[in-house]
Formats: sequence, structure tokens, C-alpha cells
Amino acid sequence: MLRILAAQFGLGAVMAAVCWSMYGAVQGYSALLGGLIAALPNAFLALRLSMPRRDPGARPLVRAAYIGELGKLALTVLLFSTVFVTVRPLAAASLFITYVVTALVPLAGLLMRHDDWQQRDTVDKHGE
Repeated sequence: MLRILAAQFGLGAVMAAVCWSMYGAVQGYSALLGGLIAALPNAFLALRLSMPRRDPGARPLVRAAYIGELGKLALTVLLFSTVFVTVRPLAAASLFITYVVTALVPLAGLLMRHDDWQQRDTVDKHGE
């Protein structure tokens, strides 16, 4: 979880720095805001799932996941609304592109782990 969150915050910062250096301050801070809008709700979900529970069973974990996902969605809507209402000028393209790329980091991490597992299975089956 922490590596995914670090990758999200890092990628958002790198994209913001690139946009800032290539296109100017408005593009840069818009990209930074897009990265934060993607990463902060994921940090909330990660915190929600990692909090210790009194009952270690599956039901409380599923409940925490549902509440975490609802909170993540609400936080995303709140952050987008706040940015669009309060930040002027804003480069919407930079914001949305960075948001989407940063939001896809967990999927990329999952796909990389899946490939790693397949390679391990192949090595184990062939004894290499």
C-alpha cells in the first residue's frame, strides 16, 4: 500500500514539475492538484483498511472497505468541486490528465505483481 501511495504522490509531483517547466505555472499547479485529487482519497482508503479492528474477521474488513470506498468517492468529488470553485486560473486538461495517470497507478501495480506471480509460477513448475 505504501509503495503505491508513494508512487502516486511521486508521479503527480513529477508530472507537475514537467508541466511547470514546459508550459508554465498554471499548467504545473493544475497538474499537481490533479495528482493530489487522485492520491489523497487513495491514502484515505489505505488508512481505513489498515486501521486495527476489534474483530479480525472478514465481515469487518469488508465493511471497512465499503466505507473506505464511499469515503474515497466522496473525498474525490469534494476535492474536484473545491478546486473548480476556488482555483483560478486552472488548466483543466493538465488537471484531468494527471488525475487519470495518477489514478491508474494502483492498476499498474496490480498488473506488475500479476506478471511477477506468473513468472514465479513458471520458474517453480520448471524447477529453474
